[in-house]
Amino acid sequence: MISVLDTLTRHPLVAILRGVQPTEVLTVAQLLADAGFRAIEIPLNSPSALQSIEILARSLDDSIVVGAGTVLSVTDADSAANAGARLLLSPNQNSEVIRHTVARGLVSMPGVATPTEAFAALSAGAHLLKLFPADVLGPSSFKAWRAVLPVGTGLFGVGGIVVSNLAAFKSAGAMGVGIGSSLYTPDISPAEQAQRARQFQSSWRDAP
Repeated sequence: MISVLDTLTRHPLVAILRGVQPTEVLTVAQLLADAGFRAIEIPLNSPSALQSIEILARSLDDSIVVGAGTVLSVTDADSAANAGARLLLSPNQNSEVIRHTVARGLVSMPGVATPTEAFAALSAGAHLLKLFPADVLGPSSFKAWRAVLPVGTGLFGVGGIVVSNLAAFKSAGAMGVGIGSSLYTPDISPAEQAQRARQFQSSWRDAP
């Protein structure tokens, strides 16, 4: 099986499909994969989220990382893991959830908003850190945190990510980003979805 961390290193844009329905999730995921996305997150507060995760985990090959977002408890972590998610993301830092995720052999990316939370998450075993909300923290936070966090810590920006700020976050030291409503909304047309997906991929690739 292809390593989740290896995949995120090579393909660091995570598509967040908040609100996606199980009836359309595979079509959306395949469209994103065609545009170059290799990590897809289904937030657990989406309709029938576990069913959508199961569909993707069963239907996509292991070059696509299927993740569960908004994982707030150990119960959430178990449910997502049992559905087939390999990457668990949270909006907050919960050491119990992080340790449980790691114990289950999955990749943990908790949300952090302060250096104190970041160090606590790393102490609990988090593999990556999600700076959330990224648009509030700003690229300057990535630069400042890089100076004190262990070398090589993977920082992702999530929240308010748009095409126009990708380059700023990348140059500030973001390993990658999670992209939500600026990439996908439940009412988006396939043509618009494909255009946005390609634009995000090219903008990240071309950013210095």
